[in-house]
Amino acid sequence: MTWILTNDDGIDAPGIAALAQAMEQPALLIAPQTHHSGCGHQVTTSAPITIDQRPAGSNLLASYGIGGTPVDCVRVALQHLCPKLTWVFSGINMGGNLGSDIYVSGTVAAVREAALHRIPGIALSQYHRRDRPIDWSRSTRWAKRVIQHLQDQPLPSQAFWNVNFPHLPPGAPDPEIIQCPLSRQPLPVAYRQEEAGLVYVGNYHGRDRELGSDVDICFQGNIAVTQIQV
Repeated sequence: MTWILTNDDGIDAPGIAALAQAMEQPALLIAPQTHHSGCGHQVTTSAPITIDQRPAGSNLLASYGIGGTPVDCVRVALQHLCPKLTWVFSGINMGGNLGSDIYVSGTVAAVREAALHRIPGIALSQYHRRDRPIDWSRSTRWAKRVIQHLQDQPLPSQAFWNVNFPHLPPGAPDPEIIQCPLSRQPLPVAYRQEEAGLVYVGNYHGRDRELGSDVDICFQGNIAVTQIQV
């Protein structure tokens, strides 16, 4: 088995380091050289894609910074670096990827690309309240637990898992893992007029929770797990 790790926050982000610590076997880290949050399923087809091999850290077979998007990372892995890969893990994203977020998320796009190639994957995101820092060691612990749980679950061909961790206060007990559907509600959309133009000021934390959806489960303080079919 060969696992790869990727993300959309960039190869130097703390979330992917936290994910590497959650791995039970050595993996290849193949991630964008720079931040690509919100890039969706964007791909690079009209410019060269650079590959920068870096020193492999703990729990890694090798580490590569890719001059492209998260989806480029999966494609380069399959076509050049790791054609026999068996799982793709993307994250841990700094911020939630709940409901309609999956259509703009580069984190989710990486595992969706893997699913198109019939390779299973898990996208992991850490919901972030701005009033407290993220405890990445706790996210690592939850990621290890969720990965162990989901690898034992049946996953249809061309499907993947989307996981969102709650942002709990220090000292809170570990949350439950709850499988749930995606929220079908749009994000709040609002803009502030400035001299240069309109500035987005939508309130992510005030979005519609839709009872029982991934948004509701995560905002309740539990780990929201959703199976998504391509």
